[in-house]
Amino acid sequence: MSTSATATGNPGIGLSTQKLEKKPVKFSNLLLGAGLNMFEVTTLGQPLEVMKTTMAANRQDGMAGAVSRIWQRGGVLGFYQGLIPWAWIEASTKGAVLLFVASEAEYYARSFGAGNFTAGISGGMAGGLAQAYATMGFCTCMKTVEMTRHKAATSGEKVPGSMQVFMDIWRKEGLAGINRGVNAVAVRQVTNWGSRFGLSRVAENGIRNMTGKNEGQKLSVWEKITASAVGGGLSAWNQPIEVVRVEMQSKKEDPNRPKKMTVGNTFAYIYKTSGIRGLYRGVAPRIGLGVWQTVCMVALGDVAKEWVEKITGDKVTAKH
Repeated sequence: MSTSATATGNPGIGLSTQKLEKKPVKFSNLLLGAGLNMFEVTTLGQPLEVMKTTMAANRQDGMAGAVSRIWQRGGVLGFYQGLIPWAWIEASTKGAVLLFVASEAEYYARSFGAGNFTAGISGGMAGGLAQAYATMGFCTCMKTVEMTRHKAATSGEKVPGSMQVFMDIWRKEGLAGINRGVNAVAVRQVTNWGSRFGLSRVAENGIRNMTGKNEGQKLSVWEKITASAVGGGLSAWNQPIEVVRVEMQSKKEDPNRPKKMTVGNTFAYIYKTSGIRGLYRGVAPRIGLGVWQTVCMVALGDVAKEWVEKITGDKVTAKH
């Protein structure tokens, strides 16, 4: 298959012919993405994830109530529940999946004549869908199980560890059990990355217009952080599907929940019991998580890029 394609503008409006180059997927790019994601989740990422999930699962709690609940479950370490191994597995793999699939999808969208905005959304949606079914389904499920399961020992029994819980679910429910809520994860990732990529591009274009920079000029670190933070923050509009995902994967005891949970009946259950506000529980830490991810990927990107190029001897070509 050819590694380049020609996208030609409408001849009636005088657009120039532009040759698209298909960038190869390089080990250095994948290592950069995995390294930045691992740093992000191990620092502030997981505490914000735990807060977001706790608020979504316990919708009567505000921010202070969620922090108190998490502290009671394990003190400082309570904010890192689900980090090892599930968040680390997710962080080390999801970036590679997103980068590979989003790059391919965006390239083909551009080759069919799609503009920068449309191609960006298409790439993000395809990458998000692949993330959900390839790695994130069982990782988010097990993280949520760790954050919501009852951990108090009874009658002197030892509280089961993370891997023991995983194997118990696998033996009882198989693949479906450890991927519970994966369809909700897929909807979240498709809408999240589609809107994040697209809105970030819109924000970049706005910054270029305000600063007088053309398409070929690089944005400064702060301009890239601003554009990505705007895209990440505004993409939290789909928080209801995130709350649905948490509810489907949660291990908290609630006899009123639907016995066989789907995205549709779980949404209806949350709306009936918690209203519109319940569907947006946890949106504040989620926005904070998006901003922190942006700071890590953009502000630390150049430093990490130099480090990866030194240890691999390979030039990093991925955007960050």
